[in-house]
Amino acid sequence: MSRGALKIDGGIPNRLDRVIDAAIALEEQGCAGGWTAETSHDPFLPLALAAEHTSRIELGTNIAVAFARNPMIVANLGWDLQAYSNGRFILGLGTQIQAHIEKRFSMPWSHPARRMREFVAALHEIWSAWSDGTKLRFEGEFYTHKIMTPMFTPEPHPYGTPRVFLAAVGEAMTEICGEIADGHLGHPMVSRRYLTEVTTPVLLRGLQRAGRDRGDFEISAEVMVATGTTDGELAKAMTAARKQIAFYGSTPAYRKVLDLHGWGDLHDELHRLSKRGEWDTMGSLIDDEMLGTFAVVAPIEEVGAALRERCSGVADRVLPIFYAASQDCIRAALKEFRQ
Repeated sequence: MSRGALKIDGGIPNRLDRVIDAAIALEEQGCAGGWTAETSHDPFLPLALAAEHTSRIELGTNIAVAFARNPMIVANLGWDLQAYSNGRFILGLGTQIQAHIEKRFSMPWSHPARRMREFVAALHEIWSAWSDGTKLRFEGEFYTHKIMTPMFTPEPHPYGTPRVFLAAVGEAMTEICGEIADGHLGHPMVSRRYLTEVTTPVLLRGLQRAGRDRGDFEISAEVMVATGTTDGELAKAMTAARKQIAFYGSTPAYRKVLDLHGWGDLHDELHRLSKRGEWDTMGSLIDDEMLGTFAVVAPIEEVGAALRERCSGVADRVLPIFYAASQDCIRAALKEFRQ
């Protein structure tokens, strides 16, 4: 299924004072791409700095929250970053959850899969108007864009429109991803088995519906990694990964992932403990089998091979998420992957 050698990506901090060094390091380390996340800072602004100080790696958002914005705002951001990066920008979008959209961003929430389909369609209509000079006339169920005068039309550039990747776990969003997007952004709380038995068949169904070829589509796997240069470092990373798996497992959206492995009942207990803030207790419920299912656990000299084994044949690129690891440890792990 994979189109060639597995690409390895890295994370770019969204704190502006850390972006330049991190982006340069990823490029020097031979990574294929660098991704920002929308957490405590904006995910787009750091990529302007990263684009200015790199020349090869792809740069993307993993993810930017689509429903916190509207298609026109995102189209502008994507257009400018594509131009400034000389065609290296990937627009990675996700939905977030209803409570955050309504109570943190004060934006409307409804029918997320249908809304995302329309959001991406609107993006392409706007970009077409800017690229081809066609009249903008997009009228949908959720978004309407019908005014575009010369004053508000950005300058043309030769790099085409950004590729659009979508984050998806549930089947409805995953099928739409295969139908309309250029790539799929996986969640860390996904096993190789879930990718093989659930995600990939649904993506292929979406691709087939749209008459698209698998070779024009990328699957990105985000993988939790516990590694270390000493037994102590490895043990510390394993503890941190257990807590993260427990946090994800307490969230209703990922119960279906646990169900596939016969661990669905654990969700109820984790959810109950999360309501009481018993995070350490939650982590202690993640045994070695579950840890190894959702995270790559290996000493530094074996972590590269373990990542390739986890993702080869089911993904085109991997974004490892290192827990409790120093920068020296991360650099060594990335070097080990490339060997």
